[in-house]
Amino acid sequence: MRYKKKSPDFILFLTVMSLLSIGVVMVFSASEYSTLVNYNDSFYFFKRQLVWALLGLIAMRIVMKYNYWHLKHYILPILTIAFILLILVLIPGIGREVNGARRWIAVGPIPFAPAELVKLCIIIFTAYGLSRQKDMVQNFSKGVLPYLIVMSLAAGLILIQPDLGTAMSLAGIVFVMIFAAGARMTHLGGLVAAGLAAVGLAIAVEPYRLRRFLAFLDPWADPQGAGFHTIQGLYAIGSGGLFGLGLGQSKQKFLYLPENHTDFIFAIIGEELGFIGASLVIVLFILFIWRGLKIAVTSTDPFASLLATGITAWVGVQSVINIGVVTGSLPVTGIPLPFISFGGTSLLFTMIGVGILLNISQFTAAR
Repeated sequence: MRYKKKSPDFILFLTVMSLLSIGVVMVFSASEYSTLVNYNDSFYFFKRQLVWALLGLIAMRIVMKYNYWHLKHYILPILTIAFILLILVLIPGIGREVNGARRWIAVGPIPFAPAELVKLCIIIFTAYGLSRQKDMVQNFSKGVLPYLIVMSLAAGLILIQPDLGTAMSLAGIVFVMIFAAGARMTHLGGLVAAGLAAVGLAIAVEPYRLRRFLAFLDPWADPQGAGFHTIQGLYAIGSGGLFGLGLGQSKQKFLYLPENHTDFIFAIIGEELGFIGASLVIVLFILFIWRGLKIAVTSTDPFASLLATGITAWVGVQSVINIGVVTGSLPVTGIPLPFISFGGTSLLFTMIGVGILLNISQFTAAR
């Protein structure tokens, strides 16, 4: 079959640029007061997010020009490095601890989160393995279990940091890829049951997670403790109404809503831009998922198809978890909203993933 190279998916590119632009603006709006208080600079996080956005765009452009097929040759070395970094981040003196979590390695003045690299590496590894053994995917021990083991090792190391949200999102991504590869429904059902049991155990063994889960069921039972994030987030969204209070006019950002420029930035979007603005962001994520799945479905290369599925699931799963947490639909767990939340490593590797997706979109079978 002959292949021709075409222009990258313009709708996907425009969607990403829209989300990225909204993110840079909202990081400034959400953080201007807290950074003025803490750093004497209203633009502190804005300047850093802008730099990371530009680096992400450069990385996306480079990856767009690099044939995705060659990624197969670097899977094992990069995956090995990623796992080494996941171990190093747990070592005191190497890993940087913030709010009781050890998730970053300080590279000079720049914090680096190895979990973001691991997500991309496992997506590429799983896509390559499943595409090579597509006839074995219905055999659980040979076609599914090897990828679950690798994912579980990574998720376990991430859980130790501790970071349940990222571990859950990684498991969700691999699950979607295994489903797309054609695994048996009985196997998938078993994985869902095992996953729910694992999450339940992770919540039960950590008192702070149990408090968060109970607060999810009734945040008003502990409004100044475990339910505080949820209540303040809902206050922000509710006060926005239909059209919002106006850009920059949030009241909750005045040190009422914790993590207002990272995990809870969607609440500030709802407060300042209202139901219409928040809905627009959700529509953009739905548009991203549609274009990503379209690229996956129309690709005739099994590796490219599963790779596109994994990257799309990465953004989709993470956005669903984040928005679910902010709206009180899921228990509180720290996970950024793709393209929008402040976070350099997350933004950089997400943009690299987008570059791979746009690269895949350039190739189509000539009919």
